[in-house]
Amino acid sequence: MEKTKVAFLCVHNSCRSQIAECLMRKYGSDIVDVYSAGTLLKDSINSDAIRLMKSIYNIDMSIEQSPKLIFDIPSVDYIITMGCNVSCPVLDYDYISEDWGLDDPSGKSDYEFKKVIDEIDFKVKDLIDRLKN
Repeated sequence: MEKTKVAFLCVHNSCRSQIAECLMRKYGSDIVDVYSAGTLLKDSINSDAIRLMKSIYNIDMSIEQSPKLIFDIPSVDYIITMGCNVSCPVLDYDYISEDWGLDDPSGKSDYEFKKVIDEIDFKVKDLIDRLKN
């Protein structure tokens, strides 16, 4: 059976979309091929995201992940935008989309950052459940 392809999109592909990609890979790699990308790039993944994901999940995102542009990933079945308050480019293929409306935790306290990570964790697990049914 072919896996569903899911992409998480955010402007810079440096924080929320990277966290979502990491957690989707952790929980759903048996049913999903997962990607993250952005419309503009930062040079690296947010250092607080790397630190907290390593602390909470013992996963080092900097090993397998890096910021990518939306046109650097393959066509996908689902596009999940993270709540960037910008419109993503329209892609020239059919896909299902939804927006998760998450606040950007960059530059905020660890407490605020962890709240966003917890929200992403919940939403990723919910998406996996929906994809299985």
